Amino acid sequence: MVLLGETFPNFTAETQNGKINFHDWLGDSWGILFSHPHDFTPVCTTELAKVAKLMPEFNRLGIKVIALSCNSVDSHHKWIEDIKSYGEITDEEFPYPIIEDESRRLATMLGMLDPAELDSQGLPVSARAVFIIDPSKKMRLSILYPATTGRNFDEILRVIESLHLTDKFKVATPVDWKKGEEVMVQPSVTENEAKELFPTVKTVNLPSGKTYLRIVSQPT
Repeated sequence: MVLLGETFPNFTAETQNGKINFHDWLGDSWGILFSHPHDFTPVCTTELAKVAKLMPEFNRLGIKVIALSCNSVDSHHKWIEDIKSYGEITDEEFPYPIIEDESRRLATMLGMLDPAELDSQGLPVSARAVFIIDPSKKMRLSILYPATTGRNFDEILRVIESLHLTDKFKVATPVDWKKGEEVMVQPSVTENEAKELFPTVKTVNLPSGKTYLRIVSQPT
């Protein structure tokens, strides 16, 4: 299992677009790797179609996207036709690679297996993992959904917006934050530093008398 802040493991794998070395494929970009229990399954099909539709947003954010499913490349090629049909995707080329992992080698290495969900041969399938990796190959986010629950990719885009913002400025994003809304000054920032960094700082009065809740406009 990879922990937040650790270097994401490198690996080689086959995809419908050919063999990749993960770190080389990622290059200097941010990346998202999301796994799927099985080809030709209902929830997975809706998810891959949704991500294909969201590719302009991922491209805008400089995110490379790659999926993984516990099936062969040949199976992926056939499944992609279903995904494109369901999502009404007319582009001839599918917009991101899908890794084959019939052996569960990567699913095991990355801690993705869901012991409660088995395939027709009785083997555990991959849970719905989401990994966000930064350009230095550090893992910045990990979410693990059970195989029966589809992901909210709008939330994943929201997290990426937050990661980009908080890497650039000394702020944190509050509950339910969306791009353009107010943010909070990081606790490590002193009062004097906050006054230098931000034009206006609103400090919330709290019963404790502590001044840790400082709100500012989203920096640009």
